[in-house]
Amino acid sequence: MSRYYYAENITTFIKEPENNILSELVRANEFDLGQTQRDAWLEEIRILKKSLADTNGHIYFEYSIPRMGRRIDVVVLTKTVLFVIEFKVGETTYPASALDQVWDYALDLKNFHEGSHACHVLPVLLSTKANERPFALTLTLATSTLSVSRSMT
Repeated sequence: MSRYYYAENITTFIKEPENNILSELVRANEFDLGQTQRDAWLEEIRILKKSLADTNGHIYFEYSIPRMGRRIDVVVLTKTVLFVIEFKVGETTYPASALDQVWDYALDLKNFHEGSHACHVLPVLLSTKANERPFALTLTLATSTLSVSRSMT
């Protein structure tokens, strides 16, 4: 059983047609697939292709966390940072429950996934319809985790 639905180096991901990526996600999916999930994956693919255009590394969609019985929407692994990305497609806010969710995923990878122990882990919540808000990154050297603090203004 694979730990993810789709994995590829970012350069290949950028070049691959959206429908090919979607096909792999659909084939790997073990649950009922509705239009909402399909559309969410397509939106995620479009956003990530645009955002990662100049990035080297690897991308993983629907990465499994067996200990939690959950799946991370997207993990992006670059040379120096492991990004844990939780998408809320169509969401206009950054719900506290979603922030807790992505933070829990990042902590789980940092603390219980051996391959992530030496990485800087950055949780990212992406609400696709929310207004942009300023943020600051803080590196905690003791644990090699990055955290994001957002201004409420």
